[in-house]
Amino acid sequence: MATAIVKETTSIKQAISIMNEMDEGKFPRLLSRILQRLHLKAEQSFSEEEEEKLQAAFSLDKQDLHLVLETISFILEQAVYHNIKAAALRQQLESIHLHVSKAEAFANAWESAGQETVEKFRQRTMAPKKLETTAWQLNLQMAQTTQAKMKSPQAVIELGVSTEDTKDMEKVFVEFNHKELLEFYNKLETIQAQLDSLT
Repeated sequence: MATAIVKETTSIKQAISIMNEMDEGKFPRLLSRILQRLHLKAEQSFSEEEEEKLQAAFSLDKQDLHLVLETISFILEQAVYHNIKAAALRQQLESIHLHVSKAEAFANAWESAGQETVEKFRQRTMAPKKLETTAWQLNLQMAQTTQAKMKSPQAVIELGVSTEDTKDMEKVFVEFNHKELLEFYNKLETIQAQLDSLT
């Protein structure tokens, strides 16, 4: 058998025990919903109102429901990370004492949407913000009260950044003097050279 993607910790055992008692008809829909929203970092799979409905539907208290939701998400994230096959996922879940029907539900959900989820994770950026736009301007300070003849150039770079989940644009302004801009440029050249060597 392949490397175990889920270790039997105390909380995993507790979650498995709760999952084994959950309604078999509703369980696959729960898995499918979590799998659809797994790649969204900043969002919960369910709203508070939906969680209350889930508590009633599965006869669980809030703490047990959260444990189950977190455990399902963890198992599916591990499946994404290891890019595991559906049959191997079912086998591993059965080995940690998840009932066959529930393990089959995981395998079926993974079979139908697993590769799509893996692809969504691949497209996700690792940094919380992504550069969308750039602009610049040059400011030249010609005099001060203490110095009549003075040239002090300042470059102002405007970076338009967005977060992956919201796509709201935020503008960041960075000011450089000549020396700072030269250092920044040299660092960018180093990064570009390293990227070029990888392609």
